[in-house]
Amino acid sequence: MAVDTQAVKPLQDRMQEGQFKSLLRNIWKYKALYLISLPGIIYFIIFKYVPLLGSVIAFQDYNIFGGVTGSKWVGFEHFQRMFAHYDFLNILKNTLLIGLYDLVLAFPAPIVLALLLNELRLVVYKRVLQTIVYMPHFLSWVIVSGIAISILSPSTGAVNHFLAWLGFEPIYFLGEESWIRTVLIGSGIWRDSGYGTIIYLAALAGINPDLYEAAEVDGAGRWRQTLSITIPALMPTIMILFLLHIGKFLDFGFERVYVFLNPLNKDNGEILDTYIYQAGLLGQQFSYTTAIGLFKSVVGLLMIVIGNFISKKTTGESLY
Repeated sequence: MAVDTQAVKPLQDRMQEGQFKSLLRNIWKYKALYLISLPGIIYFIIFKYVPLLGSVIAFQDYNIFGGVTGSKWVGFEHFQRMFAHYDFLNILKNTLLIGLYDLVLAFPAPIVLALLLNELRLVVYKRVLQTIVYMPHFLSWVIVSGIAISILSPSTGAVNHFLAWLGFEPIYFLGEESWIRTVLIGSGIWRDSGYGTIIYLAALAGINPDLYEAAEVDGAGRWRQTLSITIPALMPTIMILFLLHIGKFLDFGFERVYVFLNPLNKDNGEILDTYIYQAGLLGQQFSYTTAIGLFKSVVGLLMIVIGNFISKKTTGESLY
């Protein structure tokens, strides 16, 4: 049976026109929400998507005077140089280890803290405690490093005074490379875990109280209610935030590490971000460090795609 293509084509056009009109109606209906989101959209376009075009210099011998169009193409030369660098594998190892420690230790901290705050019954005490644990997030890393250096000082620090009271020798935490990763992760937990509880507390507030009442009638204690009701209800939020976290696995943060680095702990503390600063901004090796940044982005993309696939197959939760 022959199909009249002339009749089908107008039908397809009408369907597309109807979908377009429906889209316009939805945009107009929720115009306030789109208007509110407009600054965020513009921010991401200008500072996230437009700079992606500059990644092309990773394949060039970039000349700041010649620009992108006037620079010589060198292909994958900078990527080969990156892997051939004598200290690159050590820097990559530091980045991976610090990222892994942050994932294992720092990521669960807001979850645990949110569960503990959720168990508080005295509202005034709960609000005061929430404010106290939120506050460190608004301190810059320069201030956080100053506080950490004062507390961990081998001569005047409170930690070493406590160790001396226990009969131990003082430890130069920021002068021994074996302690720098612990300091980085610990300071990050102290600064950001309180602020990270906001999303989890919002998710906890959405749990139906009838579930707890029914569990209590059945004889379940608080610990059993947490395992059977609270954590399963939090799991979708946990998985989404976990996927977002592993997407920036290699982006531990330049300022967070740089303020703690010194020649004594550099071997175990230097990461890709601090190396990019040294080689790119101070050494003006723009193409080389762009190649390193592109390598980080590709690794992050692969990790989030793999993590999203595994999460979708195992828990049913995914980013897309």
